[in-house]
Amino acid sequence: MTDTANALARVPYRITDPQLIPAERYHDSAFFELEKKHLWPHVWQMACRLEEIPELGDYTVYNILEHSVILINTKEGVKAFKNACRHRGLRLAHGPGHCGSEGFICPFHGWRWNGEGENTFVFARQEFDEAVLSRAEIDLVPVRVEFWAGCAFINFDDDAPDLRTSLGPVADRMDSRHADKLKMDWWCGTVLPTNWKLAMEAFQEGFHTPQTHPQLQAVSVNANDAFGPPYDGAAINADLNARETVNMHVNMLAKLSEGMDGMVHKTEVAVLEKLRDMEVPDDPNQATMAFYGKAYEAVEQDARARGADIFEFGKVAQEHPFHAVEFMFPHFFLLPMLGAMSAYRIRPLTPETCLFEIWSLVIRPEGEPYDTPGEPTILPYNSQEFPEIPRQDYSNLPLQQLGLHDLEFMRLASNHEGMISNYQRLVDGYLAGLDPETLAKASQVVNSGFAAPILDIGF
Repeated sequence: MTDTANALARVPYRITDPQLIPAERYHDSAFFELEKKHLWPHVWQMACRLEEIPELGDYTVYNILEHSVILINTKEGVKAFKNACRHRGLRLAHGPGHCGSEGFICPFHGWRWNGEGENTFVFARQEFDEAVLSRAEIDLVPVRVEFWAGCAFINFDDDAPDLRTSLGPVADRMDSRHADKLKMDWWCGTVLPTNWKLAMEAFQEGFHTPQTHPQLQAVSVNANDAFGPPYDGAAINADLNARETVNMHVNMLAKLSEGMDGMVHKTEVAVLEKLRDMEVPDDPNQATMAFYGKAYEAVEQDARARGADIFEFGKVAQEHPFHAVEFMFPHFFLLPMLGAMSAYRIRPLTPETCLFEIWSLVIRPEGEPYDTPGEPTILPYNSQEFPEIPRQDYSNLPLQQLGLHDLEFMRLASNHEGMISNYQRLVDGYLAGLDPETLAKASQVVNSGFAAPILDIGF
C-alpha cells in the first residue's frame, strides 16, 4: 500500500465506498475528537464579515470549539489574535465591541493590550523575571488571517496553503458576482441538535426538494424533469404554454425569495413582477430564455438606477456559470441567484450539536445608511421566525440525527448527492494527516457546487 493508503486506512469509520457514509461519523465522540485535533486547526474558516467591524478599533470574536479569536480593525487593516491573556489565560473579549484608548484589559490582574495586540501594561512588572516578559512573550498571539468575499478567514496553521489556493475556482465564480460588495440585510443563528456535518448536508443536494419543500416544487416549470414524477406519478407543471411558463418562473423566484427571506431580494422580485406581461415567443423553451434575458437586464438596470455596484448579469452568466448553492470547505455556503445571496456558516459544538447561522446579503447602494447587525439574532431551531425553507430543513435534521443511531450507513445517489461524499472523503484526508498540497487540490474539487456527482478528489 502507498503511504496515502496506509494513512487513510488508520482513519476510523472512513469512507471506503463513496456511495456509503458510515453513520458513526455523525455521533461517535472519538471521531469528533479527531476532527477537533486534525481538521479544524488546519482549515480556512470564515470568521467574520468585514462589515461587522467597519471602524478603526472595532472588534468581534470568533469561537470554534475550545478556541477563540479576536478580529480587530487596526491601522494596518484587520488583524486576528488568540483571545487569551498572556499572563494567566483569561478570555479578553466576549463579543463585538470597540477597542478605545484603554484597549483590552484582563479582568484578573489588569494586564492591558492596545488595538494592535501590543502589551501596554503589566501589573507589578518588577515581580517577574524579565526573560518571561519579552515583547514576543506578552503581545497577543497573532492568528493567520486572509480576506475574500467581504469576509475575514482565519487559519491556525501557518503552513497551510493560502486561502485562494484552497478555495479554487469557486472564488472566481463568486468574484464575478461581486461577492465582496454584499452587505447584510439580516443575520440569525440557532443551535441545532444535529452533528455539524449533517446540518451542512441538507443544503448540498436538491434531491429533497419535492418532499421537504413542496411549495417550491409546485411553482417549478416541468417540475418532474429533474428527478422524475413523485410516488403518485402525477405530472407537475408540464405542458405549460409560453405565457404560463413566464408566469411560473416569476412565481418560482418570488416563492424562493419569500421562503428564504432573501436569496432573491425583494427589490428584485418587484422588478420581476413587471415582466409577467412581457412579449414572449410561442415556444415555451424559447420563452424561458427570453424571460431570463429580460430579467437579467431589468434587475441590473434597476440596481444601477438605485446606485448599487451590480455586475453584468448576462456576461457573468455566460462566462462564469454558477450553482444555486456554492460550498466553501469546511463550513461556509453562498447561495446566489440574481444579484443577492443567502449565506450559511456551520460550527460544531458537540458530537451531536452545532451552531447554524444564516445571512441574507444584498449589493446595497454605496453609502446607503443601514443598521447593520453586529451579531446574530439567536432563535430556537423550531422558531416560526425563521423563513419557511430553513424552517422545513430544520424540522428534518433532529429526526435524522436520532435515526442515524439505528443505521450503519447513509447511502447516496451518485449523481445528485455526490457533494456529501466528496467533502466527507476530504475530511478523511485531514484526519489521515495527508500533505497540505494534496488537501488543497482536493478542496478545489470539493468546492464544485450544489448537487455535484461523486468526483475523484485525488485520494
